[in-house]
Amino acid sequence: MRAVRPFLLAGAVLTMACGGSSSPAPVPGGTVVDPAIAGSIQGRARFEGQTPAPEVARIDADKDCVSLNGADRLPVDAVLVGEDGGLQNVFVYVKSGLEKASFPIPNDPVVVEQQRCRYVPRVVGVRVGQPLQIRNGDPLLHNVRSDSEVNQPFNQGQPVQGMVFAHTFTTREVMVPVTCDVHKWMRTYVGAVEHPYYAVTDAAGRFTLPDLPPGTYTLAAWHERLGSREQPVTVAAKESKNVELTFAR
Repeated sequence: MRAVRPFLLAGAVLTMACGGSSSPAPVPGGTVVDPAIAGSIQGRARFEGQTPAPEVARIDADKDCVSLNGADRLPVDAVLVGEDGGLQNVFVYVKSGLEKASFPIPNDPVVVEQQRCRYVPRVVGVRVGQPLQIRNGDPLLHNVRSDSEVNQPFNQGQPVQGMVFAHTFTTREVMVPVTCDVHKWMRTYVGAVEHPYYAVTDAAGRFTLPDLPPGTYTLAAWHERLGSREQPVTVAAKESKNVELTFAR
């Protein structure tokens, strides 16, 4: 989970943004978030019902992946339910209510690794205009393919360990599946949004969106197997609003 700390200094917006940091810079027509009145949304994504059985993927078609893992099967992290029903890897973001706001774009990239024939992390967020890097950490061939419906799709081979593929999304898209044609079980999902108010739930299903200006928002949550949820949330000055998001099969 990543956090953001905008603050006011002599009329400029200085921001530490999700996925990286940006140099102090004024934003023409942008939003200044006053920390004296900023609020937050925090909460938990919860799975309701019988916890699904763990899934596994067979990887015995590639002996190098078997060698890297010491097994011919890998766990599939599509549905991870923790203690008390906490649901991991839910992408939570402010869907509406910030249309008149703008924030500096981080210069530092968001990084996804190919590790032992898996994408890590499974779910990640990035700002529109911020670099996304996908790095091959394995001594074997991977490729990186997006199934974007809004942004420009990409399909890039990475035959050498240490290779880095970089891409920048130009508009919002939640979510973008990224796969590997060589290893069909490899999958990650990227949420590209215009602002820093997003998070991915942790192993307990928890998330926090700090430093929100007071206002009324639509909060959206996405899970790769369990679909999407939306609900209105009004945040008053200095208020910490708690939200529970329930998912079920």
